[in-house]
Amino acid sequence: MAQNKKVKQVIRLQLEAGKATPAPPVGTSLGPTGINIGMVCKEYNDLTKAKAGMVIPVEITVYEDRSYSLVLKTPPAAALIRKAANIEKGSGKPNASKVGSITREQIKEIAEIKLPDLNAASLEAAMSMVEGSAKSMGVEISN
Repeated sequence: MAQNKKVKQVIRLQLEAGKATPAPPVGTSLGPTGINIGMVCKEYNDLTKAKAGMVIPVEITVYEDRSYSLVLKTPPAAALIRKAANIEKGSGKPNASKVGSITREQIKEIAEIKLPDLNAASLEAAMSMVEGSAKSMGVEISN
């Protein structure tokens, strides 16, 4: 899309799907770039309206001619784990107190969702990363 354009800045934000507004953090991050913040919010909301309720990271590449491109990423592993375990938040002391549990099948599903954004060569490596995230949140893994 933008082969010959010179990149001015790349901005990464984590926003709730379908609920981006020109207010902070979007406005304060994009304001100095000079691009149309309202258009960015509208485009992000249109792209993510089907995933309402999830946090969807976005990478906004701003070019020197004040055009931009959006690249949506997969939801954070912690958000997917919280949803699978049906918990509000992770444990403050993951070694001492467990807050929930998920199955290996759920870990595999999360790993398949996260695989495009992870630095993993295989599904097994991605599952290992997701397991580590779950353990650090105080979520037990059951067979």
